[in-house]
Amino acid sequence: MPEVLFAGPEGRLEGRYTPGKSPSAPIALILHPHPQHGGTMNNKVVYSLFTAFAERDFSTLRFNFRGVGRSQGAYDRGEGELSDAASALDWLQSINPNARSVWVGGFSFGAWIGMQLLMRRPEIESFISVAPPANMLDFSFLAPCPSSGLILHGGADEIVPEPFVSKLVTKLSHQRGIHLDYRVIPGAGHFFTNQLDQLASHVEDYLDQILLHRVQPTTTSLVG
Repeated sequence: MPEVLFAGPEGRLEGRYTPGKSPSAPIALILHPHPQHGGTMNNKVVYSLFTAFAERDFSTLRFNFRGVGRSQGAYDRGEGELSDAASALDWLQSINPNARSVWVGGFSFGAWIGMQLLMRRPEIESFISVAPPANMLDFSFLAPCPSSGLILHGGADEIVPEPFVSKLVTKLSHQRGIHLDYRVIPGAGHFFTNQLDQLASHVEDYLDQILLHRVQPTTTSLVG
């Protein structure tokens, strides 16, 4: 899992990158929680997301937003962090020009940034959002949500009460042609302290379902 440094809007950004084995491996960008509340790319939820994608032969990048770790710059209320994420995706695409698909994953603040990136970059075809802070940050930009994806939340989240996320999911689920898989992990708090294995299992299950679904039509046509 090599360390990488790449150019961001305010200077160098620090990341960890695992390339896929195939030249056309899909790519996944993973975004960490709030920089002013201890969020880094080494957060355990972020690492779980990163590992789930990497183990399925995605070229996978997680990185520190500006002002975190060795990344240069200073916190910028989400605007600068969205620009950081766009630069990270640019870098990821530049070294994976033949990637067959693009995903974004994020936890808490990172989920909010990831959903904004989703609206700005039409090449992102799917997402995984963990504990999106629907009670604290504005998600009204998702009108409509352009891609299907997975939203995971803790049933005992003490920072983002589950009903706020359920309401967001209900609103987004009315978009034609978009399917949101919403899963609540009973007893899990915001940081999934004792439920990381369950969280990883849900992420892996969702990825396996989507990847299997995409493989089946090709396999069927070959057999037929």
